[in-house]
Amino acid sequence: MSRLIKDPPLPRNYASELLLLDHGKGVHLWDADGNRFLDLGAGIAVNALGYGRRDLARIAARQMKRLVHVSNLYATQPGVDLASRLLSVTRGVGSFAAVQFGSSGTEANEAALKYARLYANKTRGPGHHKILSFTGGFHGRTLGALSVTPNKKYSEPFEPLLPDMVTSRFNDADQMRAVLNEQFAAVIVEVVQGEGGLTCMSSEFAAALNERCRECDVMLIVDEVQTGLGRTGRLFACDHVGLKPDILTLAKPLGGGLPLSATMVPRKINELLQPGDHGSTFGGGPVTCSVAARVLELISDDRFLARVAERAGELAGMLDDLVRSADEIFERRGMGLLQGLVVSAADPAARIAQIMTACREQGVLLLRSSGNVVRIAPPLVIGAGELEKGIAVLRGQLK
Repeated sequence: MSRLIKDPPLPRNYASELLLLDHGKGVHLWDADGNRFLDLGAGIAVNALGYGRRDLARIAARQMKRLVHVSNLYATQPGVDLASRLLSVTRGVGSFAAVQFGSSGTEANEAALKYARLYANKTRGPGHHKILSFTGGFHGRTLGALSVTPNKKYSEPFEPLLPDMVTSRFNDADQMRAVLNEQFAAVIVEVVQGEGGLTCMSSEFAAALNERCRECDVMLIVDEVQTGLGRTGRLFACDHVGLKPDILTLAKPLGGGLPLSATMVPRKINELLQPGDHGSTFGGGPVTCSVAARVLELISDDRFLARVAERAGELAGMLDDLVRSADEIFERRGMGLLQGLVVSAADPAARIAQIMTACREQGVLLLRSSGNVVRIAPPLVIGAGELEKGIAVLRGQLK
């Protein structure tokens, strides 16, 4: 049986019963009793390189002996080097001039929303501050990010949220064009809706967003917190559909498990910024940036990305087989190594909870997305055999 801790001294917004994990190696985790689990969730798509990495541990330890924290009142070489590297690897995605470091994906999106409004206010004046987001989107849990996350499950207890936030249907180009005008400061969107059911953006919708945002001089914020840095088999998911961001947000895998995010800032915004316009006490610390530099070096290698794409094709094939053979599964969704199965049941959320518990008891950890999707987001270093074993366990729990 799994080692569970009941009623932990944590807020009740977490589960009342949690698996008590002790250590990890590669794509496996062990609980406090020594039970081993194949991890198909990667800490919610964070641990792209798996667990127990000695290279990352050595880098972190070496930097901690030199300098742990200095705040943003000073610069460190790891922070400067990582920012330069991020500007280099995103050169084909957008025209970025600076990197705002933060500690989480929601913080990256908060910075993006602030910068977009600053640009609109300074270039067009008051009255151009609206933000457009889309059904199924998820951009974080702080009040600003939550205001562009149109899901009552997350937002209702905290309303009223920020005003002048507008929602349009995802992948509906006609409705987007009808809504979006010069009164808006920004559009924020995901290519794959990680928490919203793994629906993928169409190339046609991407083209329409590119065109309309340029026509209205509205900042196109692409949230790649979950999809960025190799998760989809390319370095950035927007490359799959031709989306051209003005601002790009990154987080989950960037710090190798340490808290780090990056908001890629275009030159036309950076030139307007003044000292004090934004900041982040812990963003871009020397330890996290040192580790992130190694993570980025590994993930941005073409051979690494080719292996991810190969595993992704294998995963898609396995899941398509489950769609054909399991009565309660009717669709595969997602992209790369962020994919899932849509569950058909009278109460899909309860059924998914059953599936996840049964798989955990068989040594496999899974995620969910929205209320009806079993989500699979393993470490990007997972092998073909490990992936097959995990999906075999999942198959055994399906009707």
